[in-house]
Amino acid sequence: MIASAASTGKGPSSVVGGPPHCPVQVDPLAALRTPVEPPWDVYLTGTVFLDIIFTGLDSAPVRGTESWARGMGSSPGGVANMATALARLGLRTSLAAAFGDDHYGEYCWDALEQGEGIDLTPSRTVPGWHSPVTVSMAYEGERTMVSHGHEPPPEEPAPDCPPRARAAVASLEPGRRAPWIAQAAAKGTRIFGDVGWDDTGAWDLAGLADLEHCEAFLPNAEEAMRYTGTTCPREAAHRLTEHVPLAVVTLGADGAYAVDRRTGETAEVPAIAVEALDPTGAGDVFVAGFVTGTLADWPLPDRLAFAGLTAALSVQEFGGSLSAPGWAEIGAWWRRIQSYEEQDPTALRRYAFLGRLVPEESARPWPLRRAVPTIGFRRSA
Repeated sequence: MIASAASTGKGPSSVVGGPPHCPVQVDPLAALRTPVEPPWDVYLTGTVFLDIIFTGLDSAPVRGTESWARGMGSSPGGVANMATALARLGLRTSLAAAFGDDHYGEYCWDALEQGEGIDLTPSRTVPGWHSPVTVSMAYEGERTMVSHGHEPPPEEPAPDCPPRARAAVASLEPGRRAPWIAQAAAKGTRIFGDVGWDDTGAWDLAGLADLEHCEAFLPNAEEAMRYTGTTCPREAAHRLTEHVPLAVVTLGADGAYAVDRRTGETAEVPAIAVEALDPTGAGDVFVAGFVTGTLADWPLPDRLAFAGLTAALSVQEFGGSLSAPGWAEIGAWWRRIQSYEEQDPTALRRYAFLGRLVPEESARPWPLRRAVPTIGFRRSA
């Protein structure tokens, strides 16, 4: 396990303040781009939440008392976590979502389109619809969330015809097909499927009907074992390749394991030792990192290592999309760990591929602070 030089404090400055997001321009697909390529690297669809994150809590709120948080941030959440993570890694990202016709919806739209450069052409604002909201309280390395939302508008949020893209990330739902997935796959889009907890308790792979359109399936260890009826996540990964060409199972603190049925290759990469402050959105960041490496045609072990690194960097900051790392953070991490004499040379070699990717060192502070303490300040006249 490689030791990380990246860590942050738990005080108020962990979220509030600092410069706005200013991306370092790295295009991991530059060598593969052609004049006739799809206009987008990745297409997503889903529900955008407004996330409000309270930090600096010493413990969980106690019934009948008032708790004051030392820090607060706000950002688009839900599917915006994945979209932001992909965009910050340099992928041309298009998002189809319904946005509330309120200040929260306007804030989320501007943050994604203007702040992150995400294409919202397939998205729309729904008159009279209130934005879903999640309030997250982070303490002791965990978080507690409370969400509120109104009934989503009809056909929310996917359009009838998804745009042409190299890849799409689809959240598979038991017992339900999403027509856009088959439509996208028919256009040559590579589908990466993830999945949430099965509240029905059935854990039936046959119920994930759209898995047949997926190139890769990325569950966590518990989900993989339940869907395959196994007691070992590595065995579960092999069983999953009976249904999908590439299975990637995240193992939490133990890293990740992948099996590619087409090549017979397996890969396992250990986790990076970090001080985890907030796991919100880490799974989305992992998928974004793996999609990036796959589209760039990296070897399977490099893809796993990169996905694990981006997820590890994200849990050291608070919030979902707020904590998604860009190339500035990745580059700073790579330079810093090389300066520590006690680092395991074998572990360093595992990440040596970053040397040809990361940007030159800059004078900008790191880690970057992307959170804002309020929804938005009034513009001066």
